[in-house]
Amino acid sequence: MRGRTPRGRTPRGRTPRGRTPRGRTPRGRTLREQEGRAGLALISPTLVITLVVVVLPLLWAIMLAFQDVRLINIRQVGLFGGYTLENFTYVLAEPGFWTALVNTMIYTVAGTGLSIVIGLVAALALRDRFRGRTLVRASILIPYVAPVVAVTFLWQTMLSPQYGIVNTWLSEPIAFLTQARGTFLGVEVPVALLTVIAFEAWRYFPFAFLFILARIQALPAELDEAAVVDGATPTQRFRYVMLPQLWRIIALLAVLRFVFTFTKFDDVYLLTGGGAGTEVVSVRVYNFLTARDDIGASAAQAIVLAVVLVVFLVIYLKFFAGGDRDQG
Repeated sequence: MRGRTPRGRTPRGRTPRGRTPRGRTPRGRTLREQEGRAGLALISPTLVITLVVVVLPLLWAIMLAFQDVRLINIRQVGLFGGYTLENFTYVLAEPGFWTALVNTMIYTVAGTGLSIVIGLVAALALRDRFRGRTLVRASILIPYVAPVVAVTFLWQTMLSPQYGIVNTWLSEPIAFLTQARGTFLGVEVPVALLTVIAFEAWRYFPFAFLFILARIQALPAELDEAAVVDGATPTQRFRYVMLPQLWRIIALLAVLRFVFTFTKFDDVYLLTGGGAGTEVVSVRVYNFLTARDDIGASAAQAIVLAVVLVVFLVIYLKFFAGGDRDQG
């Protein structure tokens, strides 16, 4: 009969009573909208913590950097105070700032490079099975997991010119942590700065060791076996077979260690206090904050340090990370 449809079916364009189109709830929300709201609810605690712990202190530091703030008048500082650039001009013109920035760059680049190289050598040496390998691998992590106060005190004791064990092996004692300059093979070198760099490499090479060793163990064994069959030397196997597979993890380690070392404070301060030519920008920020009570100048130096770090990260992402994406 006309105007009637078979039982269980509905006219075209309509849906049975009480039902909704596929993928849509009775209230009209799609499944994707529900998933989006559920995801937002799950990450909301993380967003709130990031806002309170990271974003708000950063905005507060930026505000202080543009105001004449000292410890004595910090309670009078408001959101709509007198903003000025005097802190930045004072910091950039202050004697020692550019020297501290150069020291920071040397300390960061050398410490990062040495830690990755030592970690790579250790990972290559401990990749094959031998008796006691697990114990040796675990012992390598001691510099990284040990408290920084304990290991800095150990280094100060070992390098002491009066009773340090290291100076007993030398013909003349060397004040490694208090001597700014020294002569080695007729060349003048920064003794204390090189000592701090050596400490940085020793303390954080286990970090690189863990990453590189994990990547080496994930490499397909067939590639190395084929290179051995073809008569490749160990150097050729490392250069042409293994290194291309490790390049991305080494690049990742480089950027991570660069960021961590560039803002490092505790290692340098506990070893030398920033003296003997080892003052880095982070130690300088601390000295301005505690010795001079100049909160505005210390915040301005911290902002300059952050800007320099962001510039280097942008350069890295443009010339290195982009190349990886092109190859992929």
